[in-house]
Amino acid sequence: MTEMILQAAQQTLLDPMVWCVVIGSAIYGIFIGAMPGLSATMGVALFVPLTFWLDPLPALAGIVTMVACAIFAGDIPTTLVRMPGTPASAAYADDAYALSRRGEARTTLGVMLWFSVTGGLFGAVVLMLLGNQLAKMAGWFSVSEYFWLYLMGLSCAVIVGGSSIPRSLLGLLIGMMFSTVGLSAVHSQARFTFGQPELFQGINFIPAMIGLFGLSEVLRGAAGRLNGGEPQPTEASGAILPPAIQLFSRRFRAWLRSSTIGALVGILPGAGADIASWVSGAVSKRRSKQPENYGNGSTECIADACAANSASLAGAWIPALVFGIPGDSVTAIVIGVLYMKNLKPGPEIFEAQGVLVFSLYIVFILANLVMLPIGLLAIRAGGWVMRIPRSVLLPIILLLCIVGSFAASGSLFDVALMAAFGLIGLVCERYKISIGAMVLGMILGGPLEERFVQTLAGSGGSPLALVNRPVAALLAIICFGVWLSVAVSSFRKSRLSATSIGLPIERS
Repeated sequence: MTEMILQAAQQTLLDPMVWCVVIGSAIYGIFIGAMPGLSATMGVALFVPLTFWLDPLPALAGIVTMVACAIFAGDIPTTLVRMPGTPASAAYADDAYALSRRGEARTTLGVMLWFSVTGGLFGAVVLMLLGNQLAKMAGWFSVSEYFWLYLMGLSCAVIVGGSSIPRSLLGLLIGMMFSTVGLSAVHSQARFTFGQPELFQGINFIPAMIGLFGLSEVLRGAAGRLNGGEPQPTEASGAILPPAIQLFSRRFRAWLRSSTIGALVGILPGAGADIASWVSGAVSKRRSKQPENYGNGSTECIADACAANSASLAGAWIPALVFGIPGDSVTAIVIGVLYMKNLKPGPEIFEAQGVLVFSLYIVFILANLVMLPIGLLAIRAGGWVMRIPRSVLLPIILLLCIVGSFAASGSLFDVALMAAFGLIGLVCERYKISIGAMVLGMILGGPLEERFVQTLAGSGGSPLALVNRPVAALLAIICFGVWLSVAVSSFRKSRLSATSIGLPIERS
């Protein structure tokens, strides 16, 4: 074992090709993540043709580094212009942008960078030490367990949303309604397409998210300038990493909890960094002494969510390497690259290609360490955005919205879709309907419906099939416990509010 580790370290750390690929992929990942409309999955897909001319280790090192940096870089436009660069950033977009408008963009991005790096390192350690053992947990999950897992993720959107619970629930229901557009995954029937072939595959999530977060901000800013009431953002200043390190030392237990949640969620096939961000944010809010700050500029929410989504990246490789089951869309592409290199993922890869596996562990650590200096340079470059006058910045954001929406699939229909969702986002902000909950409803609504129908169809229509397995029953109890605690908390707050303003409280 020791000899294998030393050989892996020698192949990884002393190979100039690995270092060149890691550094180049880090820069490429920062660019991909910082451009709205270009997801990490798209970046990996564009990178795959280059892997034909690379050995297996540099090819995998490039993918690992690019994804890790892209997930962090998605936080840069999220913070500066409220346009999530990646879906995982949507969980804390409101908090990040609120802090940016207070002149704390550099500090906020420093928190995101530090907790992304440390969360990624934690995920790498989990992958190294517990890969084989934790991979067995993926075998516990059938269709019914995934139903409750997705339902738990949707519940987290209501809990962590900055709006009130009824408005968050309304946003969630609207998002789930949008998720029903297109061909049904179960029955293959077209629904709510109105004869538009572009809608047969459902609503494209990227232009919808750009419209909800980016274009709505442009429209709101333009309306504010016309009314003379749109405040100028305060120029970013202050240190980048020292406040993040202080926050890390002060909330070490919270970081450990969030990173653990992220690693465990990443292990579950199909979950990914998006769910990890939302679940960690919801748990963070429930445990916080200041839950009212969540959605209005909470560094605690940002730190916990960033640690979780970075830790989940390494966790997603566990089912991919051990079972050949992709943990997310990125590892699905990775499995294809492994087969292309005549490497078959599965338990035998740990024996036949043990040196490569240990080299991959080292690459995960190396990728996160390289992300730190390159991320600092990206933050300093991003700070120039805060110096651009609002009258110049808004047209630039609008141009990025159009380009990002068109780049998603090369369709002008997506640009129109982005414009429609921009108007929807503006209305939702006007009436304080949770946009974040709507986004998660669009992401998880389809898989939730599919798992629900599959479970009932496999049991002859009996609803008991949803809870007839131990893990499914446990997840159901957790879901009902979350709902009950939220209902009790809301009831207590309503009683306290009534008491504080002197209203009589009816007694039974």
